[in-house]
Amino acid sequence: MTERVGFVTMGIAESSDVEIPALGVGMLGYAFMGKAHSNAFIKMPYIFWPPPARPRLVAIAGRDQKAVGEAARRFGYARTYRRWQDLVADPDVQVFDNGAPNDLHAAPCIAAAQAGKHIICEKPLARDAAEAKSMLDAVEKANVKHSCAFNYRFVPAIRLARDLIEAGKLGRIFHFRATYLQEWITDPEFPVVWRLKRNRAGSGALGDLGAHIIDLARYLIGEPREVNALTRTFISTRPSASRPGTRERVDVDDAFISMFDFANGAVGTLEASRFARGRKNANRFEINGEKGSIAFNLERLNELEVYLPDEHGTREATGFTNVLVSESYHPFWGVWWPHGHVIGWEHLFVHEIHHFFDAIVNDRAVAPHGATFVDGYRAAVICDAILASAKGRGTPVKVTY
Repeated sequence: MTERVGFVTMGIAESSDVEIPALGVGMLGYAFMGKAHSNAFIKMPYIFWPPPARPRLVAIAGRDQKAVGEAARRFGYARTYRRWQDLVADPDVQVFDNGAPNDLHAAPCIAAAQAGKHIICEKPLARDAAEAKSMLDAVEKANVKHSCAFNYRFVPAIRLARDLIEAGKLGRIFHFRATYLQEWITDPEFPVVWRLKRNRAGSGALGDLGAHIIDLARYLIGEPREVNALTRTFISTRPSASRPGTRERVDVDDAFISMFDFANGAVGTLEASRFARGRKNANRFEINGEKGSIAFNLERLNELEVYLPDEHGTREATGFTNVLVSESYHPFWGVWWPHGHVIGWEHLFVHEIHHFFDAIVNDRAVAPHGATFVDGYRAAVICDAILASAKGRGTPVKVTY
């Protein structure tokens, strides 16, 4: 399906030969990520104009019929399913978007690949590396486009950081240190949810938050060759959500700390916790090189701290410059607002969806700037290595893909 569009100049409609195809979208999940992705599908066509394709919201699936029906009305999906199998089988669905809990990543994505659908899957790609490898094998065999939704690759300031590194502005990289800190389960009476159960989530803070900074480490610095780590579960039992008056065991990590030995000689430290009181969504990193340093904090998403003493400042007055990444020549900014009119977290998904649709329609590679199932698999391998090291009380573990 395509549509022909025209343009209006000084109030006069002009004809155009621009044709916009439509891609049918099927969404699994209607909560946090279902909302974030649906918002992006709706916004992308009028922000990136003309878009590579217009998303057509075909169907949304979830176990709770009342909730999924309300989500369909809210976001504009044409129909609903309670079974993901029916969503995958829908012939009008060309792009399968998996925003379900981690234990529902592998089987639906593998089935979607076998049905010839292009696939976006939320992170972490899977509960462990073996499961992620089965998903990677399926999409490669089916020759469909695939994306693991590491959306922070689409922060303008992070893309600028990568551009500076690739241009050699920092020179040889010495250090990468990253933390991802939240506070949402510090209350010991917070009930057990799926993110706190290993059979559903795979891991705790490691997969939920750590996967993001592991991906950024790979995207910005390169591959680690060895890791060692410690994990900790601070509250071992919590109230059951399904059996009032009882408690369930928490069998995932509440926090992890890891050291990375990168193949290019850099060293790194990565830490994530859901027990950092006062930290809401503090995804922060700093990179130090022989010529300078850069630092980023997701809670100040539009800013990048840059220290390049050979290019800026004088001997008497030198230090980090706080760069507002909102100029028209900065990554992604050509489609947004005048400089200084900042964007937010939701807009990263708009960039991500546009990138993926462009890859589908124009047969471009999703990598290196978009994360693929290769990246999702490699992040899972590193997560497994971190857990293995922690089980061995910090014993170094080599990373082998």
